[in-house]
Amino acid sequence: MDASENLGRVLGVEKTALEKLGAEMEKRTGRGDILQKTAEKNAAMIERTLDLLNSANHSAPHVKSILRETILRHEKHLLSFLPEMPGDTEFHKAAHLARKIATCGKGFFLKKELGAEILRKREPQKLLAYLGAKNIDEALKSHDVTELFSTLRFIESEEWMHETFDQAYNNFTAKDFEEREIEISVLGPEWKTVSAEFVKKKHHNVSHLKEFGVIFVNPIKEDVPGKFFRDFALLLHYFHEIDFYSKLFRKYSAEPDFADNFKQLLRGDVPEVYKAEPGEWLMVQRYLWKLNPEDPRRFLPRVNPESVHWARGERDLTAFKAPEAHLDFSIWHDLDWVGGIFADGGEEVLSFDLEDNAMSLVSFMEGQDQSFNYHQRESMWTKLFEEYAGGEEAMEKLLIENFNKGVIKF
Repeated sequence: MDASENLGRVLGVEKTALEKLGAEMEKRTGRGDILQKTAEKNAAMIERTLDLLNSANHSAPHVKSILRETILRHEKHLLSFLPEMPGDTEFHKAAHLARKIATCGKGFFLKKELGAEILRKREPQKLLAYLGAKNIDEALKSHDVTELFSTLRFIESEEWMHETFDQAYNNFTAKDFEEREIEISVLGPEWKTVSAEFVKKKHHNVSHLKEFGVIFVNPIKEDVPGKFFRDFALLLHYFHEIDFYSKLFRKYSAEPDFADNFKQLLRGDVPEVYKAEPGEWLMVQRYLWKLNPEDPRRFLPRVNPESVHWARGERDLTAFKAPEAHLDFSIWHDLDWVGGIFADGGEEVLSFDLEDNAMSLVSFMEGQDQSFNYHQRESMWTKLFEEYAGGEEAMEKLLIENFNKGVIKF
């Protein structure tokens, strides 16, 4: 089986489409062996991982089982290490560890005092009623401004959120931003009731405020095996997503119409392009295999910024070691894009990505036994793009330069 057929089967695209892509990209970049090298490395990474797991059985059910078991074992190791961290609760200890592991530096974020100004202009009445506060200034006496912002999405209506966003974010300039560290916040128990619906909808208890450089954790613990490891990896992903958006804020702060661009970034308004000319790659922030397997973009060359954030977050986690606690997740290193075809009566694409397998473990423990691979498939496309771009740094530069276009042309 040649490289185009091998990768095509994993990605769900025709061999001829990849052959055509490879020929076109060789003309434009001078890199003619990307498909071959990627297919070879993918196969080698799979073989290495299965060897490390002492698996001679390569059937789909067995491989899925040992990957789930590895996630479960690593989650237990991580939970056993948490008591060594400072903090009053498991949530605070996990937040401290995530901050310790994440490799992001300072970012370019909206000044916190402007958050208070926004809330004064557009007082959130439902939030004030929940707190029993007369006005925002009274609420701010006992709650940090970013804490109040974090809880708005639990309490206020979407209509209120959209109106506030449109009205209050219109006049920001670069002077309204400052350099500071990314923060991670654990919401207090008083928010447990109102955040329950959010956790039920999102299936995790982590979210973020990109404009303020804040990640927050809801005070709701989900005891299903796999969920803690899954959500801890998500924390690290958010560090890198916020870091990436900080670079976009900085770029657009020097350009006209900054406020409009700023709002578009916070909404995630990447133009949705459905056609790629030769030498063009779509920029897609959605997981097409998850949302709509029939989406025509699934067959087109594309790069997904989300995959970049996941790769960096998982790299932070897999590079972290604590020998005294037998904490070593390096087996998952650089597997975010790795996937292969395994037999299970027919053929099945199995992902070797940490997050896909954590989600698969959760599904198994909840009695659904669904195997996930949508992170891996988007990551494999992103891996190909990175190779043609000339490396991770060059890829990020292209993403930032073309973020408002929805397509990148070589």
